[in-house]
Amino acid sequence: MFQTTKGDRLATAQQPNQTSDTRPFAFELRELSKVYDWGKGTLVRAVEDLSLSVPSGQVVGLLGPNGAGKTTTIKMMCGLVTPTGGHVHLNGYDIARERPMAVRQVGAVLEGARNVYWSLSAWQNLLYFGRLKGLSRRLIVPRAESLLRSLDLWERRHQAVGGYSRGMQQKVAIAAALITDPPILLLDEPTIGLDVQTARTVKDWIARLAHEQGKTIVLTTHQLALAQELCDRIAIIHRGRLLTDLPVRELLAHFRQETYEIRLGGPLASSTFPWLDGFSVTSEDSESLIRGPISDQERLYDLLAQVRAQHLPLIAVEPVEPNLEDVFVQMLKEGE
Repeated sequence: MFQTTKGDRLATAQQPNQTSDTRPFAFELRELSKVYDWGKGTLVRAVEDLSLSVPSGQVVGLLGPNGAGKTTTIKMMCGLVTPTGGHVHLNGYDIARERPMAVRQVGAVLEGARNVYWSLSAWQNLLYFGRLKGLSRRLIVPRAESLLRSLDLWERRHQAVGGYSRGMQQKVAIAAALITDPPILLLDEPTIGLDVQTARTVKDWIARLAHEQGKTIVLTTHQLALAQELCDRIAIIHRGRLLTDLPVRELLAHFRQETYEIRLGGPLASSTFPWLDGFSVTSEDSESLIRGPISDQERLYDLLAQVRAQHLPLIAVEPVEPNLEDVFVQMLKEGE
């Protein structure tokens, strides 16, 4: 499933919940499964035997390709989808048996859904969602004002959200998720469609919420650079199964010195040579750059022999620090 030099990574991936952190888990997913019945005998396993535990105050990136089961997992965590099997515990509360207390532990912003009511103003939305989760108006009002001022929405708080820009609507959705001050925040693609400045504001908020206020944040995103920047740990799922769950630095360390860049003085005649399978090839300024994983020196020498056969000047060969995108691609390849 998750292999490097045969045993090391596989052992790590098969023990995703081990941690030296002594803090209590903010959430625990135990053998969580979801099977959809599409009728006529068609069953789709969206999530299968997923176990994941995360301590309080961390940002965990829940990553995977489209259809991996990320959004289904998020929806099971916030009580919108009923699991077929397994358990969800939020700050110790079982969402199946202690639902009222469990859902109070969570705020959620779901991608592709209307997280707030567009016909209401930002102010009305925050009052509504605060009351919906049992807060008194006396508590809601100061929190709503603080959130709207922090997100630069105070001056337009009485305007209907439907007339806001996409970025402003996303800010209101985040404020609505935070109005009850939940200890756990579920963010499904929180910066998608946002301009650079608004995305930066959201990223700063995520970092502050986790590291200054001690909230636990589950972040799903296809923006791997964002995940690498914000997350303390990464959980990668594929076809509903967990491939790995590790701190970011530890995950990247497993792939260190395995990724190389080979720079050539000219364009490659073709970037689809079989020997380039698994490598990225880019050309710019009359140079070509081959980048990808190389597990040992023999593989490197074989690749260089193929490069020499193209009669292009060899400018440089050097190992590079892997980024999360490199790791993600390699993990999915091994996960197959």
